Amino acid sequence: MMKCHNLRFANATRLNDPFDCHPSLIDFSKVPAEKCKRWPAHLIEELESCQYKNLRKRTWICSLSKVYDSLLMWCFYSSYSGVCIGIDMEKAEKYLSQVMNGVYFGTQQLEVQYKDIVNKPDFFHKIDMINYTRYQLSTKAKEWEHEKEVRLLLTDPLVGTIPSEYSESAKKEDGSVDYEDVRFYPVIGRECFCELYLGINVEKDKQDEILKVARWLNPEMKIYRMTVDPDAFKLKPVLIQ
Repeated sequence: MMKCHNLRFANATRLNDPFDCHPSLIDFSKVPAEKCKRWPAHLIEELESCQYKNLRKRTWICSLSKVYDSLLMWCFYSSYSGVCIGIDMEKAEKYLSQVMNGVYFGTQQLEVQYKDIVNKPDFFHKIDMINYTRYQLSTKAKEWEHEKEVRLLLTDPLVGTIPSEYSESAKKEDGSVDYEDVRFYPVIGRECFCELYLGINVEKDKQDEILKVARWLNPEMKIYRMTVDPDAFKLKPVLIQ
C-alpha cells in the first residue's frame, strides 16, 4: 500500500463477513395486491430483489476506519505486529474522482451503521433506491462496532482502466478468473499518506524497512509507535518522527 501509494478494493461478495451487503437485509416479501395484476407475487418479489442481488456483485469496497487505537483491530488483523496507516481523505478525494483512460472513475463514501438485529426495511412501502442501496451496502452487525468503519465504494470498475490483480488461488482449471475475484488498486498521491502507527510487536528489521518506505513516500508523514498505557487498557501513541 505504501510502496505503490494505492488503496485496495475487494468485491462485496468476497468480504469475510457473510452478512455483509447481503440482499436479504431488505424485505421484498410484502408485495402489494395492486402489483399482482399481471404477475404473481413471488415473481414480482424475485424481479425486484434481483437488482439488489446484482448490486452486491457489482460493488467493490475499500474498508477504512475512523480509529487507530482499537485493541480488537490490532489483535485481529496483525497481532500487534503490523501498522496502521492514516489517510488524508480530503487530499485523496481528488484522486478517487477523475477520468482515467476516457472512463469516469469515482468512489462513493459511506459510514457503516451497526445494528443489534436485522430490522429489514419493507421495499414496497418505502420506495427509495438510494436509501435501500445505502442500507444494503453499509449495515453490519453490532459485533463489528469497534471498527467504526467508513467504506469507499466502486461500482462496475473496468479491468484495464484501474490497476488490478487477482490471486493465483482464484484461477479456475481453464485459467479463467471470476470478475468478483479481481481486486482493484486505484493510485492516490503520496501526500495523502499523513500518519503511520507502528504496532507494539513490530520487529526491528521490519520496522527499519517500513520507516524507509514511509520516509520516501511522504517526508512530512507523522510516525508513531504504539505503546501500552500503564494506567489503562489502552494503546498510547508516541511520536518517533
